[in-house]
This record gives sequence, structure tokens and C-alpha cells, in this order.
Amino acid sequence: MAGFIGRADQMAEMKRVLKRIQSDTSGKPGKALIMRGRRRVGKSRLAEEFLEKSGKPGIFFVASKQQREHELNNFVQAVRESNIPDREEFNGVTFATWEAALTSLARLLPTDIETIIVIDELPYLMESDQSFEGTLQKVFDRELAKKPVLLILIGSDLAMMEALNEYGRPFHQRATELVVPPLSPAEVADMLELSPEAAFDAYLITGGLPLICQDWSPRATTLDFLKDSLSSSTSALIVSGERSLAAEFPQAVVARNILTAIGTGERTFGNIGKAAGGLTGATVNRSLELLKQKRVVAVERPYSTITSSETRYRVTDSYLRFWLSFIDPNMQELERGRGDRVLQKIQNGYGTWRGRAIEPVIRASIERIPNPHALVITPVVGAYWTRTNNPEVDIVIGDRGPVANSIVECGSIKWKEQSSFDQHDLYELLSHMKKLPGADSRTPMVLVSRSGFNLSTTTNTNTRLLGASDLLNAWR
Repeated sequence: MAGFIGRADQMAEMKRVLKRIQSDTSGKPGKALIMRGRRRVGKSRLAEEFLEKSGKPGIFFVASKQQREHELNNFVQAVRESNIPDREEFNGVTFATWEAALTSLARLLPTDIETIIVIDELPYLMESDQSFEGTLQKVFDRELAKKPVLLILIGSDLAMMEALNEYGRPFHQRATELVVPPLSPAEVADMLELSPEAAFDAYLITGGLPLICQDWSPRATTLDFLKDSLSSSTSALIVSGERSLAAEFPQAVVARNILTAIGTGERTFGNIGKAAGGLTGATVNRSLELLKQKRVVAVERPYSTITSSETRYRVTDSYLRFWLSFIDPNMQELERGRGDRVLQKIQNGYGTWRGRAIEPVIRASIERIPNPHALVITPVVGAYWTRTNNPEVDIVIGDRGPVANSIVECGSIKWKEQSSFDQHDLYELLSHMKKLPGADSRTPMVLVSRSGFNLSTTTNTNTRLLGASDLLNAWR
């Protein structure tokens, strides 16, 4: 397996910002870049790879939720261990404030070569020191921006990192934003040397998190990977979920219970509250707001030409959905070394779980495929359902959101092994389309299947048939 795969877009953007520093003649060549993404998605590794490939002197400092004095001492140590010129100036020194430490660093940086400064886990510093954000902006404007410096700020708290560049905040319009997503299904396929069908399974289980993908041997089957990972209670598949949640919600026990309810299959407000212990509506609301703010839970509403109050919730991270469904409930058995029993439970429930978990991934894939029926460049891809799930349409493509002006395509997903999309599935879709506001039996269709198609007729000449290869290629 190659040591570093994917991230071509993100690496190119970082190189572009560095090149801007090299060509800047304004007298303030220094630039800032805000890098955000979910925990364990590979942000730090990406920054390290960029720093190494750039060949530039740099400093990599990781905050650690300690008191200011300890963080400052760690920062001094990071400077001393770096490869920047004149780093020995930090030997034996201590600082009482971040302004003094950052200003001293800025003044010893060279003017004739670019320097890269990485501050990882920035939200930790902002939480422990409310003045840090303003201090960093002041030193950046007065000192760092005057040097050929690329300041990279990294954080996993998505809401906090997004807010950094907002109007009224100290860093407003001072930084380029870079989002680091999980590895795409295509990147997972390339990394693990898997067929399109197997690649989507790997993506659903690992969530595209590089740390977990690294444990998946090239060309290994899903069963082989699970056997291996479940045999050790310290494997990345097992421990990553708990570590992520512990970092995201160290005190929010109720929010964690709500998340568990959603992750194990409950999708409506009332059922989520019941599954989480019979919580009141106000309590559920507060926790859902926190989960939405953290970008851990997504809110979905039926998509059609009319407004609907129906609401469903889902865990946004595919790996976390898998972990909450199969790993967390069976942690005691895993700790007793009974991964074999857990594997059997996964095998028993995986088909049903996958059938629902794959839906948002397929819709995201379809968004990337040019639509022959849409007049707009980027049509909206959603789904439609009612309280009784009759009708329920897996794929609804319209011209705008959140309510469509017109429906341009409807579709159905059948993601089963050795079971093709057949005439019965087609007739069921047509029946449900007749009840979908804005659609009828003449609306163009898109049919999606893992195991091919067995259709005598589509009854509609405007029909697209998409398999795993088509969906995977959409990410290339």
C-alpha cells in the first residue's frame, strides 16, 4: 500500500497559496490558511506531507488542552526542534503570553525564504485562552504578514473553524479556507485495490478515514478486514469512534445518547427521544442543535415541489454510523476477545444496514454526474417520503432547493448482492412516483443497482441505469 494516497486537490490548493507568497510584492507576503475537517480524517498528516514536500523550513506545533504555561513551553520546544534558521534563539527562553511568544518567533523568521508555521488543534487554544484568537490576528497583521510566512491553522471543531473567517471575527478575510474531507470512494478503491462494489463497502465501513483504511490490506475482502480488526480491541476500527466522540462531547452525555439512538436506526424526533431514555422534547431539541452544530448529525426533509414538515435525522459520518450500529453495542464482547460473535452479528445485520447507509453516498455520487434532463448546472438531489413511507422515493432530482420548482428525475436504489433491479422494482417506483408532488409516470428515471438489471422494458425512454462503476467514476 502506498504511504500517501489522494488529497491531490487539497495539496494543489496549499501549493497555490505558497506560490502566492513567493510572487507577492505588496510588502505583506504572509498568508494564512484555515484547514478544517472531521477528526481522524488526515488533516495533520496532510500538513506534514505538504511541509516535507515543500522543502521549506517549518514549525509544527500541536496544542494539547493544557494550561497556558504548559502550552507555551510546548510551543517553545516545537520551535527548538524545528528546522528554521536561528531556532537556537529559543534555547532557554520562556514566555508569559502568546503575544510575546508569537512576536519573538515572527522577528527571527527569515525574509529571504518562505517559512511554514502549523498550529494544530487550534480550538484547544481558543477554548483555554479566549484572547488567543485576537492575539494571533494582531501578531499576524503586525509581524507575520510582513514575512514570507504561510500560517496553517488546523482544527476538528467544524463549527468553530468555520466561524474563524466570519464577519466580525479577528481573522475575517485574512485566510484561505481549506476543507479536508474523508477519502472519496474512488480514493478508497485506489488505496485498497478493490472493485467498485467492494470499494463502496470499504467506504461505508471506514468512512474514508485514512487511519482505518491503512489497516485494510490491499485486495482484502470485507470479511477478511472485519475478522482482522475485530480480533484486536485496540484496532483503529474499534477505538476511533470512542476517541472521536470523547473529543467532541467530553461532557455532553445526553447528546451522546441522542447520537447513539440515531446511529442505531432511529430517525424521527419522537423515536429518538424514546430510544435515548424517554427524554423531553426540549432536551432532545438542545442535544440535536449541538449535534447539528458539530456537523455530526444531518437534518433531512422530503424533497418535492411542496414544503413538508416531515423531518429525519442521520449521522453524517459513515464510519460513525457503522461504529454506533455494530461496535459500540458490542464493546464488552470485543474486550473479552469474542470478536467472532460480533462478526456474526455484523454479518446478520449488514445487508439491511448497508441498504440504508449507502443511500446518501449514492445521492452524493449522482450529484457529480452530469444530468441530461436538468437545465441547471447543479441540480439538487434528495429523496421523498411521507409519514407512512407510502410513497417513498429514494432519488428525487430537482432544479432548486429546499423546495423544487420542477422535478427533473426520480429514481430507486437496489443495493443487494446477487439480486438485480427487476421489473417488480421498476413498477414499485412508478407507483410511488405518481404520488410524488411534481412528478408522474412520464418523469425521467434513474435506476441504481449493485448487481445489474433484469428489465424487459423501462416504460420510459428517458431512463438512466447506473451501477457501481458509474457511481465510483463520478468521484474521479
